Amino acid sequence: MPFSAGEKHDHFASISKRRQPVRIKSWQSYLVFYTLLLGAAFLAVNFSQPKTKDEKRIAPLFKDLGNHHHAITTKSPLAQKYFDQGLILTYAFNHPEAIRSFKEAVRLDSTCAMAYWGIALALGPNINSSMDPGVIPEAYAMAQKANLLAAQVSENERGYIQALAQRYSLDSTIARETLDLAYANAMREFSQKFPDDLDAATLFAEALMDLNPWNHWDKEGRPDVDTPEIVTTLEAVLRRNPNHPGANHYYIHAVEASPHPEKALACADRLGSISPGAGHLVHMPAHIYMRTGRYYEASLANEAAAKADESYITQCNRQGFYPAMYYPHNIHFLWASASMEGRSTVAIDAARKLVASIPLQRFREFSFLEAFLPTPLFALARFSKWHEILAEPKPAPEFKYTTAIWHYVRGLVFASQGKADEAAAEQAQLLALAQNDTIKNLILFGGSNAAALLDIANHTLAGEVAGARGQIDEMIRELWQAAKLQDALPYIEPPPWYLHIRQVIGQALLKAKRPAEAETTFREDLEQNPFNGWSLQGLEQSLRLQGKREEADGVQEQFKQAWSRADVTAAYLSSCCSSDKPK
Repeated sequence: MPFSAGEKHDHFASISKRRQPVRIKSWQSYLVFYTLLLGAAFLAVNFSQPKTKDEKRIAPLFKDLGNHHHAITTKSPLAQKYFDQGLILTYAFNHPEAIRSFKEAVRLDSTCAMAYWGIALALGPNINSSMDPGVIPEAYAMAQKANLLAAQVSENERGYIQALAQRYSLDSTIARETLDLAYANAMREFSQKFPDDLDAATLFAEALMDLNPWNHWDKEGRPDVDTPEIVTTLEAVLRRNPNHPGANHYYIHAVEASPHPEKALACADRLGSISPGAGHLVHMPAHIYMRTGRYYEASLANEAAAKADESYITQCNRQGFYPAMYYPHNIHFLWASASMEGRSTVAIDAARKLVASIPLQRFREFSFLEAFLPTPLFALARFSKWHEILAEPKPAPEFKYTTAIWHYVRGLVFASQGKADEAAAEQAQLLALAQNDTIKNLILFGGSNAAALLDIANHTLAGEVAGARGQIDEMIRELWQAAKLQDALPYIEPPPWYLHIRQVIGQALLKAKRPAEAETTFREDLEQNPFNGWSLQGLEQSLRLQGKREEADGVQEQFKQAWSRADVTAAYLSSCCSSDKPK
């Protein structure tokens, strides 16, 4: 039964006393704010009440989303199909399209309680977006409508409805975290009551993930308080249904930042074929492939995901949160994975396509998207395309972070040419921009502060300037400072900084004739980024310089395999040691 306002407050207060919710970190708060702005702009023009039966259908039926089925009480077989589609799309994080599917189910059967439940579910928070205050009234109304119809459905369906009712309130004095915790606790109780309902268990795990998104593991590999329960719950689902779209998706997120991301390789290997029309699910294997050194498979996953999303966006003429965020994420990820393969053409093309896919006005409206804007500059620098960098026009002054990166990559060019003073002048321009209040307050997509990234850029460029002046020890000191700053960045895939600094440090150590230290550094990078050719080649060289011939021969074979699709000759990264010659 619904609570009165006072009863709700007392009920949720008692829950909070039992277990205080984890507070969202500051960078997440900024990111949530921006995503809410983007989502609200979309919701204002795209969300309306369900249409009558005589009006045009609200959503199409897609043919390539898989066959996941959850039986509900409805007098319309077609409404059942739309409900199943809405649930799959919810698992695929295409929440706007899921809502359209659930609303079509309502249009077909206005007495279908679970269709209203689906709308309310998809309007709620998820790991990539907090609850938009602007849709709370609709989410609450849909949850209450489902509750009014609950008497005519099964006990199992009532469990879903009653649990979700605890997620929403019109009482603004109740904290969002308190409501989310109440929902998670209710879903735990419900899923335990119905242990054969795998969707209940999956949604319970997601509810726990929403309490502290993207913070399931700390930097030392220790799990968050809820992480063990999330992992064991999803593993139990996957043992019984290895092809569950939601469980595979959430399990990848649950373990990707853990010390053992390979635990999700089975999920990664099958998820793309479970729902081939759901672009984000097709993309998700890349998160695990990237962490386990399967960079080519990561590229394939993102190419397929981009193709699926392009088809969806074109056919349905979709705008809003999904095409604005998830589609560019595929392309951004492709540039990162291709760069780890040494495929410069694919990586640079993807970087340029990424920027072209986002209208310039959107960069102006949503400043966190500026994370994507300098990607072509990063791609050119990654592959030492010095002439191309100098041909790049200066960004518009309103994009201060991108302008600072433009100065950074130009500094790399001059350092590679031995022009230390010119490189230092570019560094000075970078530092001046980094002091701007806009930069200091800019939280980019993925949660990193722009000033923190420019701090890494500054120390990296300072190291290159020192290298250009022959001050190799100073170069190494500056690069290690950059590496420490990089280590402190929040986890996200692809990583927030384009370059793994230890790869550069290793090359500098080789230049300083310190091969033992170089070996250690390259091995450290390979622990973080397994089987990458950039460090494998450096490791081979460091071993040979120490007379470890047999071990070097083995690493050389690994390098040949890792670099088998590369179109560049050398895996050098430091501008003072780099090669710009094609294969």
